[in-house]
Amino acid sequence: MITVNVDLGERAYPIHIGADLIGKADLFAPHIAGSSVTIVTNTTVEPLYGDALRRALAPLGKNVSTVVLPDGEAYKNWETLNLIFDALLGARADRKTTLIALGGGVIGDMTGFAAASYMRGVPFIQVPTTLLSQVDSSVGGKTGINHPLGKNMIGAFYQPQAVIADIGALRTLPPRELAAGIAEVIKTGAIADASFFDWIEANIDALNRCEPLALAEAVKRSCEIKASVVAADEREGGLRAILNFGHTFGHAIEAGLGYGEWLHGEAVGCGMVMAADLSVRLGHLDDAARARLVALVKAAHLPTRAPALGAARYVDLMRVDKKAEAGEIKFILLKRFGETLITRAPDDAVNATLAASV
Repeated sequence: MITVNVDLGERAYPIHIGADLIGKADLFAPHIAGSSVTIVTNTTVEPLYGDALRRALAPLGKNVSTVVLPDGEAYKNWETLNLIFDALLGARADRKTTLIALGGGVIGDMTGFAAASYMRGVPFIQVPTTLLSQVDSSVGGKTGINHPLGKNMIGAFYQPQAVIADIGALRTLPPRELAAGIAEVIKTGAIADASFFDWIEANIDALNRCEPLALAEAVKRSCEIKASVVAADEREGGLRAILNFGHTFGHAIEAGLGYGEWLHGEAVGCGMVMAADLSVRLGHLDDAARARLVALVKAAHLPTRAPALGAARYVDLMRVDKKAEAGEIKFILLKRFGETLITRAPDDAVNATLAASV
């Protein structure tokens, strides 16, 4: 087991990375102070790992209940969030009740938002079961739900007590879900560590085959990078925005198609290709680097051509973005692997990228 620490002072927490961690009671015990625990999971993950987690918690002598939500990005909304609140209120959960998010990014985001909101804040633990959630969404305290007009526009910054990333859980991932997670690994290397980007290129076949050693290294390095960025800028006042490379275009794809049509990582993969194209058009990135990024996204079995939503629709959707200011879109662009910039872009360059990307 490897442990990466997120250094946030009194809100600091560990990220434990290793195989078969869901069954280890000693990883959960230090982070559960109250007498009750509510596991939040979904219809896909519950039959795979629900019993294992409940068995791990049994020696702790807690009152354990489970909320099983429908699976998919389409359910990341108020109606589904209220199912968590209904269960907590029905069980008379108190301020010391600990929530455990057992699932991918949707479950983690919704459980974290519920924890931030219920009684104005109860503790929660992230147990991410997808590659995307292990390398990205479970770390950093971003929680929330989608709105029909914009992705993740309603939520809160709220840090977990711990993240327990069980690499063994990745064995049951469908190929599309694995590829979606690799997209966030590629993003991390592209924005923050050129040598890590080189490593991903060299190991993409091993990652595609879900080889444990390669996955463990990808999760460890991605978490190290994200932890350092979050420690420097917890609430996205500046530096943390670089983690959204590919997301401005990607979120527009998700909202424009309807949440769940493309997986988040698929949209981010395509969004990175679009952002690299715009970076080249504005003179920040050389074409050889763009070609390397496109080739790696393709090698990860991710889409590189955007859906034809129309330029005007893309622009409207991108204006509903947390980085936008007074309706002005801000893009995360590349100067070289490991170096980004946050900037506005002329309309003609954005339109040219959109035209070339479909």
